[in-house]
Amino acid sequence: MVVTPDHTVALGGQVAHEPRDAARRRLLLKNAVLGGTGSADRQAPRELERAVTGTVLDASPHILVVATEAGVEERFALMDTTSAWRGGATAPASLGPGCRVVLRRHGQGRVADRIWADIGRITGTIVERTGNTLLVHQGHIRGRGVLVLSGRSCGPILVRFPKLEPGYLIDVIGVRRGGVVEGLVPATSQPPYHSKHVPRAALVRGHVPETISGSASWHDAEDPAGLPGAGYPALDPSSGCGGGTGPCDSAVSCATLPYLSIGCTLLVRNDCTGESGAVQVTTCGSAASQFCDRCLTCGISPRGRIVELTMASFVELGGELHNGCFNTTMRIGG
Repeated sequence: MVVTPDHTVALGGQVAHEPRDAARRRLLLKNAVLGGTGSADRQAPRELERAVTGTVLDASPHILVVATEAGVEERFALMDTTSAWRGGATAPASLGPGCRVVLRRHGQGRVADRIWADIGRITGTIVERTGNTLLVHQGHIRGRGVLVLSGRSCGPILVRFPKLEPGYLIDVIGVRRGGVVEGLVPATSQPPYHSKHVPRAALVRGHVPETISGSASWHDAEDPAGLPGAGYPALDPSSGCGGGTGPCDSAVSCATLPYLSIGCTLLVRNDCTGESGAVQVTTCGSAASQFCDRCLTCGISPRGRIVELTMASFVELGGELHNGCFNTTMRIGG
């Protein structure tokens, strides 16, 4: 048994096949070994209070009925100011049955403030292009995704991503249709470098900095979107980077980050809204490690993506999914 520098525990160097199971297992073992005195216990990850995910059952001008991922039917009142996005701004009442939605409550009641329907995202390295269809490697945990550039979006995306060639990076938000994302909005500008030549910052050695600043993005994974959690771009390679298939493919990015393990707790602050919360590292954020861009949601963030949240955690912390990022300050261990 090995206790890692971040106070998580590994057994014989083995990592559970499922990252979320590994996170739970490591925290239980850490508490057993350390007696719950590790720094990650100072602020435990909170339950989601404002973010809700599910499938639309019915929509009217005043009420949205959603079957949540927990299997509960919930009714949300719609205000005059309630906004909805499905490839662009739309009326909440236009969301038909079957739409997959992520919504943010107004306060903690059953009133919807923001709604995103069928939103999807493809982030990673282009593997192959056939016409306007791209096959994208999203990291060894998430595998490959298919991005289709429609006629109405192809021009604006090509302006921001001029090199749609294998080996170059892409990050596009759009509407998910089954296993394919129809790309509509470029989430960033294409980095000028090849994915094999990511600018590298020095690894943190010795004392872990009290806070780290950069940008927070979100990922569209096979995991249920309603689960809280985060992908971290610098998982310790000795831990297998959280499982997955194939070798660990996280880069030492331009953000200066310490190695951490599955199960660590991060205190993530949305610098644009002031909201913050503790989020547990549940998966590898290897795709995020390759982007040395800045978030421009409120001012200019330092270079580098330092955390990649699930949809629910991103929305819970005040993020707007169609914007793709928010400026963040992060503290290791809560």
